[in-house]
Order: sequence, then structure tokens, then C-alpha cells
Amino acid sequence: MKREQWGSRAGFILAAVGSAVGLGNIWRFPYMTYQNGGGAFLIPYLFAMLTAGIPFMIMEFSLGSKLKGAAPRVFSKLNVKLEWLGWFQVTILAVIGLYYLAVIGWTISYFKFSFTQAWGSDPNTFFFKEYLQLDGSPSKLGAIQWHIAIPMAIAWAVTFNTVFRGVKSGIEKLSKILMPVLFVMVLFLIVRISFLDGAMNGLNFMFKPDFSKLLDPKVWAAAYGQIFYSLSIGFSIMLAYSSYLPEKSDINNNAFLTVFLNCGFSLLAGIMIFGTLGYMAAAQGKEVTDVVNSGVGLAFVTLPAVINLLPAPYILGPLFFLTLLIAGMSSHISIIEAIVASLIDKFNWTRHRAAVVVCGLGVIASMMFATNGGLFLLDVVDYFINHFGILTSCFVELIIVGWIFKISDITQYANHHSEFAIGTWFIICIRFISPLVLATIIYQDLYTTITKGYGGYEMSDLMTRGWGVIVGMLVIGILINIFTRPSSYIHSEEA
Repeated sequence: MKREQWGSRAGFILAAVGSAVGLGNIWRFPYMTYQNGGGAFLIPYLFAMLTAGIPFMIMEFSLGSKLKGAAPRVFSKLNVKLEWLGWFQVTILAVIGLYYLAVIGWTISYFKFSFTQAWGSDPNTFFFKEYLQLDGSPSKLGAIQWHIAIPMAIAWAVTFNTVFRGVKSGIEKLSKILMPVLFVMVLFLIVRISFLDGAMNGLNFMFKPDFSKLLDPKVWAAAYGQIFYSLSIGFSIMLAYSSYLPEKSDINNNAFLTVFLNCGFSLLAGIMIFGTLGYMAAAQGKEVTDVVNSGVGLAFVTLPAVINLLPAPYILGPLFFLTLLIAGMSSHISIIEAIVASLIDKFNWTRHRAAVVVCGLGVIASMMFATNGGLFLLDVVDYFINHFGILTSCFVELIIVGWIFKISDITQYANHHSEFAIGTWFIICIRFISPLVLATIIYQDLYTTITKGYGGYEMSDLMTRGWGVIVGMLVIGILINIFTRPSSYIHSEEA
């Protein structure tokens, strides 16, 4: 059986953008911009996009398209001893898929709550005390909260149904619906919010340039970190998606379009969020700085508080959370697809079997995040996965492709399959700029975590639920590399 293929270029682009556009675009990018110089932050952000985001995307699109596989197959074809890196990337996806699904489950609940503003006048207490029933620690999870577990199971059902149907009939078809709807909803919300009192003040706070920040290396590190976090690069997804490309697909154009659309959506999300916060500040007689938040606090505490103040909250509230839900689901589907593709490549499983196994085990394992201590566990695991798992994976991949193997072969392949050519710029970015920046970020994060810990958690929790997870994923990757045979990658073109 021949490997599945995308039905159209638009389908591939929308699916790739759907993977890249996630909850982080909506709740992380606006806060990062505000915190790191406002409008001035866009300078290092755009520089990072051009020197890291686009070159890395071209590299992964080329590798996936040329070697026709998810991460384990790609690295095994480069050298059988490197298959462990592919499985390390797959285990990163597996862990992200578990806790990311919990946040999607919360979003489903809040979509329902938003029709009646069921969170009441104190969204903070409602979210942490009544909804999450937060208690315990990362190592003391407590009981499963079924009002959280059931929405999570619904989200798993959607993911399973999409991945089970395949690339063309499932992922591509859904992406062609969800991505245009997502962009239209965000544009509608921006237009509506821009007419609210105080909205422009919010945008001024976000985009007011502080050019002195450009002299701070941490701001440049933050810009590069945001690019790597938000583009779904370096952990198998884009390798898997590009492996389904038809032979004559335009590599360079597709990479540029995917990155531009993702970063453009981040800017739109920033306008939407800070316009909303500006309105909230004006309505409560506060400064915008007093209502700015990031992460889950923005999505499930600040946004509900804003919705309480909005005109027609029973319309705008559901739109806000439907936006979050679509962004989250499209990313989760790509996560599970990359895992499924890896199992199909390695063990010659049917798609149906792989989807049943992955989603079936995923439903069970993700329930640990539906407990009283689920948020604590999520916080620790997410921190270590993002700061050490993903960035280290990206760094090692750049070293392997840029220095151990011929980067000129990747350049030649990309140019042969593209309307316009890349050259010295691409090689310099892959070999020098991106690895140097990543090494700097990893060192800073490592130093801070070792010397100061994270989030006030016990060191035992950080060792077991943080470092322990990273080491465990690495060990799994190495063991699979050692004890399984890579022959199917070399001889089989089945998918």
C-alpha cells in the first residue's frame, strides 16, 4: 500500500498551520510581547522567524518529503544509530498529548459555561476551587474529577475519529473547515472589540515600543524561544505531515506560508487579547498592567472576568472559547497523527490499529491530569518538556543535519522542489545562528532551574515529575533504537 498523500496544497498548508496555531499563540505570545518591549519585541521576533523558524521549517519539510517518514524513520534513514532521536521526539509528543488534552477538556467545559457565565462574579475562585478542586501536589494527585474527565473523553473522541479516518479524509477535511473558521472568528472578535471603550489603550500597552529592551539578550532569547515553542518544529509533527506531500510539492513556498500564517495569527491573537484587556481595565477603573496575565490564568480567569463585562456575553463568550477550542483541537490532532505515523512506519501497523492503540492508551493515561492535583502535575511536566525536551531536541537535530550530514543535500532537494531557491542564508541559519541561540537558551534555563528550582515545588517533585520524565523519554528512545530492527524503514514504503 502506497503512503497516504494530501489531496491538495491548501489542505497541507491548513493542516500544518492548524498544528502550529495552538493555545500558546493565544495566551503566550501577547504576554511575551508585552513583557519584552512591546512593539520593539517584534524586531527580534521577526528576526527569529527569518533565521530560525523558516529555515527549520524548510529543513523539516525537506527531510519529511525526501525520506517519507515520521521522525524515527527519518533519523534511522540518516543513520540507524540515530533512530533514538526520533523516538525521543515521539515521546515528547506523547507527554504533550496527554496534558494538552486536559486543557482542551477545560475549554470544552468553559465553552458550555460561557453561555450563562456559570463561573459567577469570581472566576478565580470558581476555576481553582470549584472547577479544578485543586489540592495536593504533583506527586499527590487525589481523585479523578469526572466533570473534567468527561469533556476530556469527548476531545479524545474527536481526535480519534479524525486520525482514524486518515490524512485526506480526516485531518485535511477537518482542517479545511476549522482553520478558515478560526481566522474568521478572530477577525470578527477583533472588529467587535475595537469598538469597546479602552480597547485602544490595551493595544497601546501591548505594542508601545521600549527599544531599550533590544539591548537585553533575554529578550532575544524570548523571541527565539517563542518561535520554537509555537511552530511545532523539532518534535516530529512537521516531519510526519511533510512525509505525506506529493512528489512535486513546493517545499520553500510551503514553509514560508506556514510560518507567516502562524506568526500572523499570533499578532491577531495579541490584538484580540489586549484589546479585550484594555476594555476590562477601563470598565473596572484599573491600569492595563493590573489585569494582564498569562497562561491558564488568562484563559480561565481573566477572560471569564472580561466576558462578565462584555455586551452580549452569551454571544461573545462562546466565541472566545470556541476560538480556543479549535486552536487546541487542531494542534492535538497533529500530535496524535505524528505518533500514529511513527508506529505505522516502524511496525507496519494499519492506521486503524495504531489510532485505536494510541488513543485508547491516551484516554487512560491523560486521566492523571483530571485529578485534584492535575494542574500541579501539568505545570511541572509542561515546564520541563518545553524548556528542556523540545529545545534540546531541536538543538540535536540541527547539529545532526547541519554538521554531521550534508546540509547541501537538503538545500539542493528543497530548491529542486521549489519555485524559488535558498542558499547561503539557509546554511548559516541551520549551522550557526539557530544552534548558538538554542544553546544559550538551554544553558540559561538549566542554570535558573538548578539554582532556583521552579514554581516553588519540592525538589523531589522536580526530580521525579520533571527531570525524571525527560530522562525516561530519552531512555525509551535509546532502548527502542537498540532492541528493535530498522529494516522496515529501509525496505518498506508502506504507511
